[in-house]
Amino acid sequence: MLMLKTATVLEVISKRRRTARPAAHAGLAKNTIFAATHSAEDALVLLDATADGLTADQAAERLDATGPNTIEAPTKTLARRIADAFIDPFAGILAALALVSLYIDVLAVPEPQRDPSTVIVIGIMLLVSGGMKFIQEARSGNAAEALKDLVSNTCTALRDGERIEIPFDELVPGDMIRLSAGDMVPADARIITARDLFVIESALTGESEAVEKTAAVTVIEGADGSALPLSACKNIVFTGTSVQNGTAMALVVATGSNTYLGGIAKMLNGRGGKSAFDRGFSSVSMLLVRLMLVMAPAVFAINAATKGNVIDALLFATSVAVGITPQMLPVIVTTSLSQGAKDLARRQVIVKELPAIQNLGAMDVLCCDKTGTLTEDRIVLERYLNTDGNEDTRVLRHAFLNSFFQTGLKNLIDLAVIDRADVTLSTVVPDSMLGQSLRDRYTKVDEVPFDFSRRRLSVVVADAQGKTQMVTKGAAEEMLEVCSYVEVDGTAQPLTDEKLAQIRKQVAGLNAEGLRVIAVAQKTNPRTVGEFGIADECDMVLMGFLAFLDPPKASAAGAVATLEAKGVAVKVLTGDNDRVAATVCEQIGIDASNVLLGSEIDALDDAELAERAEQTHLFAKLSPLQKARLVRVMRELLGHTVGFMGDGINDAAAMRASDCGISVDSAVDIAKESADIILLQKDLGVLERGIIEGRRTYGNLLKYLKTTVSSNFGNVLSVTVASLFLPFLPMSALQLVLLSLIYEIVCIALPWDTVDDAWTARPRAWDAASIKGFMLELGPVSSLFDIVTFAALFFVVCPAAVGASWAELAAAGNVAGMATFAAIFQSGWFVESMWSQTLVIHMLRSPRLPSPRDHAAPALCVLTVLGLALVTWLPASPIADALGLTPLPLSFFALLIGIVAAYIALTQLAKRRYIARHGELL
Repeated sequence: MLMLKTATVLEVISKRRRTARPAAHAGLAKNTIFAATHSAEDALVLLDATADGLTADQAAERLDATGPNTIEAPTKTLARRIADAFIDPFAGILAALALVSLYIDVLAVPEPQRDPSTVIVIGIMLLVSGGMKFIQEARSGNAAEALKDLVSNTCTALRDGERIEIPFDELVPGDMIRLSAGDMVPADARIITARDLFVIESALTGESEAVEKTAAVTVIEGADGSALPLSACKNIVFTGTSVQNGTAMALVVATGSNTYLGGIAKMLNGRGGKSAFDRGFSSVSMLLVRLMLVMAPAVFAINAATKGNVIDALLFATSVAVGITPQMLPVIVTTSLSQGAKDLARRQVIVKELPAIQNLGAMDVLCCDKTGTLTEDRIVLERYLNTDGNEDTRVLRHAFLNSFFQTGLKNLIDLAVIDRADVTLSTVVPDSMLGQSLRDRYTKVDEVPFDFSRRRLSVVVADAQGKTQMVTKGAAEEMLEVCSYVEVDGTAQPLTDEKLAQIRKQVAGLNAEGLRVIAVAQKTNPRTVGEFGIADECDMVLMGFLAFLDPPKASAAGAVATLEAKGVAVKVLTGDNDRVAATVCEQIGIDASNVLLGSEIDALDDAELAERAEQTHLFAKLSPLQKARLVRVMRELLGHTVGFMGDGINDAAAMRASDCGISVDSAVDIAKESADIILLQKDLGVLERGIIEGRRTYGNLLKYLKTTVSSNFGNVLSVTVASLFLPFLPMSALQLVLLSLIYEIVCIALPWDTVDDAWTARPRAWDAASIKGFMLELGPVSSLFDIVTFAALFFVVCPAAVGASWAELAAAGNVAGMATFAAIFQSGWFVESMWSQTLVIHMLRSPRLPSPRDHAAPALCVLTVLGLALVTWLPASPIADALGLTPLPLSFFALLIGIVAAYIALTQLAKRRYIARHGELL
């Protein structure tokens, strides 16, 4: 679990690296400094350990003493989490209103006239909004951690002298661990032995180049360890870094919070840069705040001028500001994302970071590797051929020596070679399988690990007589570059241009059959151990080829077609041969007519690459940095939201460069650490379900924003018009705040609502302009009916209930009658506003009319009924007087039915007009 728990720490470090790097030796434990500056033997003595590792009993005792090897990401204190839940722009508006009301209604009036009801209601509103946000974020955090625990991370350690796989968090100081290409370093460890070990420390240092690690003692430049920088620790590997090449045995010297990364975690506070999700959310929030800053002053000015009471006008304008801003937006966002993560987990998709859900739904380009994603991830060695095209066991024999004795990450090709040799009879040892006979007869001497620039791997082996030979296998073209000879009929002959052309034709023919071709070469008696290296990969004898079949998944073609239909372009970024990749792509429906090779990419500037990338769906023979560059160009220059799905070491850089990194549970550690989303099944069909869920989550967020903002905007327009003509406020500040509170509570159920299939059919990104347009076009519809309601209440309902018009009451100086008149008016609009504002959610949640077959989620329906019942009951309730409400006459309810029915009809017409103009509702 350590990798997942340290991912946030690494992310914060990378975001803050440019402005504040840690001190040279910040976080280095005493054991680490000692181990770095002393011999491996001294380090073993210090930790009471041996080269054979700890016993199970010793490990258990140390685990009890030191605790689990976990690094908690920088966590917020309880006070900070409470502050984050209750302090935001919308809560600030509510608090300002509460202070104004506290002064006007409580502090500035004599005790008998004090009325704290507005302050109490606002306080409840703050508690509900902030409390729900606090609880929901706590739940979502717990749920996210629980989901992360589904992803396993283990390392190879020596216990009781045997290699076993143990969880990261069970490592203790003194453990001996084995590291190889693709591994995440699980703890700070001192190198005991290493072979061509290169480690990527960019998460800690910012340097992209891999750093070589050896067992040599670190020399201190000074009297003590204070001058020991991280870069000088060439014999220490640090938690959270990753192995690019090579192998090593290392002694764990520090775990958990005592590691270098653990020390940094203690010092970190604050947040790094904003994600795309944060930027989109901020843009929408700022739109709402700007709208509030325009409308609230206008309402204040009109009411101050027409009513003559500046304090009341200020209080009412502040209430309007509350009404126009969706106070529950943070709660709805958190709830929607948390619910989306839970739904995705049921679909075998684990979300490491909640905002990644929306990024997944917004993705319009998916970049992925070929092997395992589009193919069966079950490579079979179909043929082992000499350079004449005939089956030759000598080729398989040499390939086995390379695959079995190499100590790096054994990939599917290595496993396929080993499996085939284990079922092939030996031609040398009677009644024995080839693989077993080679295991018994050969020993490993040295190796040059694989890297993505050479695209080959070499192993030196020795037989019982001491004869050594170097066996190299790798990509065909890169192997031909280092071969000067070719084996023909058991003898080495010069590799002529004619033979080279014949070999390339042979390889092309195999590629055309969809077979991946690996070349095998050998060299007798290379240099001795310690001198052997990459330079020895020259003048080799080409022995033949291995042809592997990795058939396309039966589901791949359908999944690709579905993703394309959902607006996600699938682009294949592979390090494999272009012909093999093209064959697979053609079989599953990906356009392979234009292929861009890694060598071509290096010759293009970013603008030229962007132009080519837009038209290309297959990129082959790529290095990790070329993959990352392609992703960056598609994001920054072409404006795409790019996801990258990978599981290998060579995919990590591209996943980090993407908007949404996607990996699988079986991926190497560095790939899982780089990912935002982890699939429990390596299948595009699973990813497609995740994309739909991401869009559904965003769709419900958008429903809340568009319906609430448009409705609130309509209410503000109504208030502005009413303020010009009414002799009293159309609704008191307390009533406005209470109405807003009840409405927002109803909206809490929106994250559980369904979303139309048509809406999830294409990518969706944050669009503040769309929300603004929706508000301006549909908001005035509610204003129209508010104005009709005002007129009916002022000229019909209220005069009938009181027995006189407002003018007559004013002329007679009937203060009590005027108060009753105003109370009936305010109560009527209070109820009508809730009915229209709440029902419009159901009208605007879908392009279709609500019906038994197309209705909102049950939770939303229940809260709607309860909210309407509560608001309708309040004017007749025992607390009506405290709220400034009064019972409504029966004639009002007849009016309410007519207005609501007409409002629904006109909203449906406006909705159709909006869809006709913009192509969709949300």
